[in-house]
Amino acid sequence: MLFSEDKYRFMYSALQEAERAFQEGEIPVGSVVVHKDKIIGRGYNQTEKLCDATAHAEMIALTAASNHLSDWRLNECDIYVTLEPCLMCTGAILSSRINAIYFAAFDPKFGACGSLYNIPAEGKLNHSCKVYSGLLSDESSRLLIEFFSKVREKT
Repeated sequence: MLFSEDKYRFMYSALQEAERAFQEGEIPVGSVVVHKDKIIGRGYNQTEKLCDATAHAEMIALTAASNHLSDWRLNECDIYVTLEPCLMCTGAILSSRINAIYFAAFDPKFGACGSLYNIPAEGKLNHSCKVYSGLLSDESSRLLIEFFSKVREKT
């Protein structure tokens, strides 16, 4: 076991959010924000439903967590995401002062935490955070592959 049991539990919760997105015809990405070992924010992709390019799982989870704490500073929080955050989400995560990012699968087309870019590791911003990858990556990848396979079948 590479991660502690609670890390798997939190990523599993993010995976459940991704499954919600899948059921609603959205790209299956889910996210949870954790504060003191408690989930305080949940989100799944809703770009189609909300007709909003910024309605990524991370953005929705960050907003929910900020509302829960009544503070935009989430420096005592970690975020779990089933897919490597993009540039926009990485920027929001860093702006929120998140302590650590845990993500499942790498995103070679949009990833900003190690694939295309590694924004958190550059040290050019006023905040940095730890990044951990690979947590339930097979499960997340399978969900994404199944989703895009169904999309290709329709076209």
